[in-house]
Amino acid sequence: MTDAPSAPKSRTTYILLALFLGSFGIHNFYSGHKQHGFIKLGLLVACGLGLLANPIWSIVEMITVKQDSEGVQFN
Repeated sequence: MTDAPSAPKSRTTYILLALFLGSFGIHNFYSGHKQHGFIKLGLLVACGLGLLANPIWSIVEMITVKQDSEGVQFN
């Protein structure tokens, strides 16, 4: 069974998810970076540190992440 490359995901959708739901890591799940998403959820739930760190982290990811977890560039 061969793994077909995924269709490019929308950069606009990624940015909007990061902007509005970034503290929960939803944009990471959208782009396939599941480990980052679970880390953000863990920080938010476990110690409340996510309330301070996650919004900043989301803004940095919104600016710097240009491709999904498979290396496919966003549209």
